Amino acid sequence: MQINLDDKIEEIRKYTMAAVNESRYEHSVRTAGMCEKLCEKNGIDPKRGYLAGIAHDMCKKMDDDLLMKFASKDGNPITQIEKDKPSLLHGRAAAVKIRQDFGVEDEEIIQAIANHTFGAEHLCDLAKILYISDKIEPGREHITKDYLDELLKLPLNEMVYTVLKENLDYLAKKGKSVSGLTMKFMKELERDISK
Repeated sequence: MQINLDDKIEEIRKYTMAAVNESRYEHSVRTAGMCEKLCEKNGIDPKRGYLAGIAHDMCKKMDDDLLMKFASKDGNPITQIEKDKPSLLHGRAAAVKIRQDFGVEDEEIIQAIANHTFGAEHLCDLAKILYISDKIEPGREHITKDYLDELLKLPLNEMVYTVLKENLDYLAKKGKSVSGLTMKFMKELERDISK
C-alpha cells in the first residue's frame, strides 16, 4: 500500500517535536530541508528526503535500554563502539521505529536513517544524502554559505567524501575512535571517486 508522504511527514514531525528537545528538533528540521534540497539536485523525490531527515534523530533522547531493544530488532550485531556508547544506536532505533510504529516500508528511507551515524558500504544515494545533510545543515557552526556553495558544486560521491574526510579529521583531532563501518565507507568512496 502506497503511503501519503505529506501525511506521514506530518505524523513523524509531530512525534519528533514531542520526543526530542527544541534544539534537536530544529536540527532535524534543518537536516530535512537540506536533505530535500540535495534530493532535488540528485533526482530523488524530495519528500522522501524530507521524511528521512525529520525522522533521523527521533530516538536521540531514548534511554539506553530502549535504544538497545529497538536497534537489536534490525538483525545487525551491536558493535563494541555502540555498546560503549548506546546513544550511537539512535539511527538504527529510529529506522526500526518508523517501520514498526509509523508503517514506513521504503527500504531506502530505512537504510538512510539506520546508517546516518556511521555511514556504511553500499549505501543508496538517499542514504548518502542524509549522511551529509546531517553534517552540513546550516545550523552547524562551521557551515558557511561559501562552504556550502563550493560543496554543492561537487558530484554526490565527492561531496560525501569531502564531508566524511572532514568528519574523520575532526574525530582524530578529538582523539575519538572511528567505527569500522565508517572506515569501510571511506575506502569505498575513495575507490569510487578514483575511477
